[in-house]
Amino acid sequence: MLLDEKQARNQTILDVAGGMMAAARTAPKGKGTDRLEILTVCGEDLSILAREMRRYSERSGYKFFLRDAGNVEQSDCVVLLGTSLGVMNLNCGYCGFPTCTQKLEFPAVPCAFNPGDLGIAIGSAVSVAADRRIDNRIMYSAGRSALDLGWLPECHIAYGIVLCCSGKNPYFDRTAHKPEAEK
Repeated sequence: MLLDEKQARNQTILDVAGGMMAAARTAPKGKGTDRLEILTVCGEDLSILAREMRRYSERSGYKFFLRDAGNVEQSDCVVLLGTSLGVMNLNCGYCGFPTCTQKLEFPAVPCAFNPGDLGIAIGSAVSVAADRRIDNRIMYSAGRSALDLGWLPECHIAYGIVLCCSGKNPYFDRTAHKPEAEK
């Protein structure tokens, strides 16, 4: 049997994405409270995400969403990680309020542990991609747009990790691949 690398590439990317999702899920979390949502986007849904990123750019004026949308379209898949908001009942004051009870009066303010745990999970996930030598980049823009699409319905903070297995890393020299609107 002969197996061409191109034939194995799609399965390899999905295996890596699965490993990244497992690494994020098992990453340490404050008080062992897991508020993560994790989703992998591939195939035609990459175009949906890129379109939403372009719409967000139009609404916000943030041009980097256009560049990042182009990177999403060059990707094999995107791993999305998000966190819901909640409190740890530690009264640590890290959120800016002296007690968790006072913070609850402002539900849109995240408990400091929510984004902290998300950051640790993202670090665990990208380490899997790096170990497997899959090109990747963490993107606020992809996570923000995924929230707007409702793909992580319980989340209030999210990031995307784009993945690509090709002869050239599309996330490294991004100035050479800018969409016309950014030049």
